[in-house]
Amino acid sequence: MESPKQQSTSQTNYSSWNDTGPATKHSYAPPSTLSNSPSRSKRRAAEATEDYSLETDEERTHDQHEDIDDFDDEELATVHHKQRYAPLSTAFVVVQVIILPLMMWQCGVAPLEINPMIGPYPDALNYWGAKNAVLIIDDGELYRLITPIFLHAGLIHLAGNVLVQIDSGNRWEKEWGSLIWIIIYIGSAIGSSVLSVIAMPDQISVGSSGSIMGLFGAKFAEIIVLMCEKGTTVRELAAEQSRKEQACHVIFGIIIVMAMSFIPYVDWAAHLGGLVAGFAIGIVCFSFTMRNKFGTVFWLGVGVASCFVLYSTFIAIMFTTETDDEMRDVCAYYQQFFEGYECKCQLDEDWAANYNYAWLASYYNGQEGGGGADDGEG
Repeated sequence: MESPKQQSTSQTNYSSWNDTGPATKHSYAPPSTLSNSPSRSKRRAAEATEDYSLETDEERTHDQHEDIDDFDDEELATVHHKQRYAPLSTAFVVVQVIILPLMMWQCGVAPLEINPMIGPYPDALNYWGAKNAVLIIDDGELYRLITPIFLHAGLIHLAGNVLVQIDSGNRWEKEWGSLIWIIIYIGSAIGSSVLSVIAMPDQISVGSSGSIMGLFGAKFAEIIVLMCEKGTTVRELAAEQSRKEQACHVIFGIIIVMAMSFIPYVDWAAHLGGLVAGFAIGIVCFSFTMRNKFGTVFWLGVGVASCFVLYSTFIAIMFTTETDDEMRDVCAYYQQFFEGYECKCQLDEDWAANYNYAWLASYYNGQEGGGGADDGEG
């Protein structure tokens, strides 16, 4: 975008050249320079035919380096974005913000000694879809590998994750596009939950921080994959400059999110799993953005192999992990540790019967012995 001063200069001093066409950012050099420069001559011919293939990469890069100086910092921060808005990241934030108050309204707010994050009881988190190893492995509730990203342990936990996602999540969805963003976000959610089941099978956990760590891992992968790519357009040069600036931001973000691993019901394994999964998926996604065909094939091979080894190994180990059967009844489990623990999110008996709760199985067994059970199932 030209400033008023630049527009005035181009119209006043170089009007003789601009008579042949509209003023462009390439018209700020004196006419003598334009006429004597081979690259400028080819540029003018290319502009007339809308065919920039007449320029070599070196000449185009040189010209674009001159053009990028015409953008202010605010324009350079967004010129490489693929889209103006971040609909998916925003939608996830909205859903996450809505669900926590609903949980607290339905199931109550736990005392601070039980949940210092100012949130619901652990059984409420389990009821709404928290990661629970015994239900995932033994009962096949695989949806619990994804649903934890919609849940948070409390207001403090929610605020921390939402602030990071509004900042980094929205910006990277604009940079990458919604398709790449959602692939990384959901893929990282699965990776984080799988490693969490393996490392911490006797705990429930929630939070979108595993997916957020995946976004950071993918950004780090983008920086590595494209570090040798030389920009040839304003958009590519701006993206290259942005990646350099964001390298420190990524490292700092990883440190911040990992520090949140000690929040109750949020585990370090989910963060680490999301980070590693996001990095592997990011290598695959960003290999397609390279202009160098050899680089694309190389990084694509590395990424596909990494994803295959990572997910196949982790999933295989997950299904051999020993689980704690007491975690089927989360309320009764936590009542062992907290006096006065209230179970305010009880499930209906039909649902409970499907999972053979210990107390319900005992009830049915007693009825069967007396011949009073209607369905005869234990």
